[in-house]
Amino acid sequence: MSALLLGLADILVAILLVATIATSVRLSRRIASMKADEAVMRQQIGDLVSATERAERAVAGLRETVAEGERSLAARIREAEAERAALDAAAQGARGAVGKMDALAAIGRKMVDAAPPAVVPAAARPVPAPAPG
Repeated sequence: MSALLLGLADILVAILLVATIATSVRLSRRIASMKADEAVMRQQIGDLVSATERAERAVAGLRETVAEGERSLAARIREAEAERAALDAAAQGARGAVGKMDALAAIGRKMVDAAPPAVVPAAARPVPAPAPG
C-alpha cells in the first residue's frame, strides 16, 4: 500500500506542478500585458504633460494679448474723451457765434424797419433792356 500511496502522492505532486506552471504562465502574461500598458500609459502621460505645457503657454499668450488689448482700448478711450472735449468746446463756441449772429440780425432787422425808404437816384436805377425787334 505504501507504493500506492507513493504513486498517488506523485500524481498529486504532478497535478500541483501542472497547476503551478499554468498559474505561472498566466501571471507571466498578465505581467507582460501590464508592462505593455505601463509603456502606453507612460507615453500618454508624457503626451498629457506636453499638451498641458502647450496649453499653459497658450493661456499666457492669451493673457498678454488681452492685457495689450485693454491697454490699447484704454488709450483709445482717452483719445476719444479728449476729442469729445474738443468738439464740445468747438460746439459751445459755435453756439456763441450763432447767438451773436442772431443778435446782429435782430439789430439789422430793427434798423431796416426803422429806416425811411431810400430814394434811388435815376442814374442808379437799372435801365430796361430794349425789346427785341
